[in-house]
Amino acid sequence: MVCALGGGDRLVGRSHECDTPAWVLRLPVCTAPRVDAEAPGRDIDRSIRALLEQALSVYHVDPERLSGLRPDLIITQSLCEVCAVSLGDVEEALRSFVGSRPALLSLQPARLADVFDDIVRVADALGEPGRGRDLVEGLRRRVETIGASAAATRGSPTVACIEWIEPLMAAGNWMPELVALAGGVSLFGEAGRHSPWMTWERLAAADPEVILVLPCGFDLERTDREARALAARPEWRRLRAVRSDRVFLVDGRLYFNRPGPGLVTSLEILAEILHPEAFRFGHQGSAWRAAGTARLPVGRTAEKEG
Repeated sequence: MVCALGGGDRLVGRSHECDTPAWVLRLPVCTAPRVDAEAPGRDIDRSIRALLEQALSVYHVDPERLSGLRPDLIITQSLCEVCAVSLGDVEEALRSFVGSRPALLSLQPARLADVFDDIVRVADALGEPGRGRDLVEGLRRRVETIGASAAATRGSPTVACIEWIEPLMAAGNWMPELVALAGGVSLFGEAGRHSPWMTWERLAAADPEVILVLPCGFDLERTDREARALAARPEWRRLRAVRSDRVFLVDGRLYFNRPGPGLVTSLEILAEILHPEAFRFGHQGSAWRAAGTARLPVGRTAEKEG
């Protein structure tokens, strides 16, 4: 968001998850997860639950490094304490600061409009209000254009967005809005509300026409590996989306999970998937791909054993 506003040259540090654009990887890292982020999804879930049960934070902020960088402004978030470093984590680190403290800007977007408002807030904090208004105006135009074209297409497929695999979680917040704008109907999750847990019974009963797999924080390759756990379930093969090869893997880490300018690109990805006859933005292969469910070896084994 800062870089999109032309403020990249002012950045002095980053979180362990900030990696776009690629050059920011050269910046000092000020945070770290307390869980093994490379572990299988089910193990990550168990580790996070164990930390939360002990009232411990999922992340660590390095107060010495942060203080040494002497920032004037720190941007953080208060939407989810599990997904990213929280406002509380940063406030705890600031308690050890000696001298003047930096300004603290915490973002809490729950809907697409909130993301646009946050862009303006960040621009104001950078002293660049005009850039904020210009960026948001351009993003809104892209959204309106896609929404109008999607509304003119035939059919509105029902969609299930899987934001975590073990255990199952649907996608909430801005995702139901993006699905609707792309010409689909989101079956799980409510716009503006946190992502809800989902059961296999509910997924089977809804029997969506399209399934999107976008685990929070996973890139496309890791999503591909993790998605094999879905095919091991006996319910999987009976789902309409699976039978018709309309299961798609998407890069949630770079797009859908991040409430910033990239959400408009996420809308383009959704439009390509749901209405390929009307949209060709060129994201297939790099940002999303068909799961090829019929070729998943785990799925064939489960079906044979059943």
